[in-house]
Amino acid sequence: SFIALGHLRWHIQRLMPSGAESPSKPPRRIVLLHGTFSSTHSFRKLGPLLAQGHEVLMPDLPGHGWTQGARASDMAMPNMARLLAALIESLGFYPAVFVGHSAGAALAMRLGLTSGKLLESVISLNGALLPLPGLLGHVFAPAAQVLDFVPGLAQFTAWRSRHSDWVDRLLAGTGSVLSPDDVSWYRRLASDAPHVQAVMDMMARWDLAGFAQLLPTFRAPIDLLAASRDATVPASEIKRAALLLPQARCQVLRDLGHLAHEEAPQTVAASILESLNRH
Repeated sequence: SFIALGHLRWHIQRLMPSGAESPSKPPRRIVLLHGTFSSTHSFRKLGPLLAQGHEVLMPDLPGHGWTQGARASDMAMPNMARLLAALIESLGFYPAVFVGHSAGAALAMRLGLTSGKLLESVISLNGALLPLPGLLGHVFAPAAQVLDFVPGLAQFTAWRSRHSDWVDRLLAGTGSVLSPDDVSWYRRLASDAPHVQAVMDMMARWDLAGFAQLLPTFRAPIDLLAASRDATVPASEIKRAALLLPQARCQVLRDLGHLAHEEAPQTVAASILESLNRH
């Protein structure tokens, strides 16, 4: 469905519990947040598994997928967190367990720092919580900011997505083994110029260095799920983030990559449900 809120027209998907309710374990509210370059499509297999016993909300982030009306300034993490908090409050979908993938995990934690009443706990799936290490981290952010101002770059990238296999190669570099159907969804997104522009705006304004300084102030329960084959956010980086979060519990998913929830939704769902049962 679509919800008009301020200058945004949000696209959301909401799944009601499909299984029998247990008096001792009532359904929880779960918000699934996708990462940069993705959309709610990435949870199309995981969401229904979690909805067997819980209520699930899946929004497309501003400018991503079918959420329209985003401004470049919306892509800064604090601003996006405020917009997301306003959506959650308007729906009355709280307190909720936030399951964030990659950048979605950082966004969930930033929202918790902004509007703690909305958040029950966070489950980070291959969360991009720290700046890229070494020289790459010092070069990437300034380069993204420069590229964001190149006229027509989003349109060119969308055109290139329709006429080359660069999306396939990008996905292969995540360490995940995806089906042709999985890949086709990303090709469609990468062929949409407004979506590509939102991704570029987000990459240019996403201040992970500043966010990392806030990590020790995050107090809510958090589980960090890493994947042993993740070539985008290596498990070593997840463990490094855990040092800043003394309340965090780490788990490594074997033989999976950055898009673990798409290649092995049953495995990821089991880990998420295990985390829910502990909190």
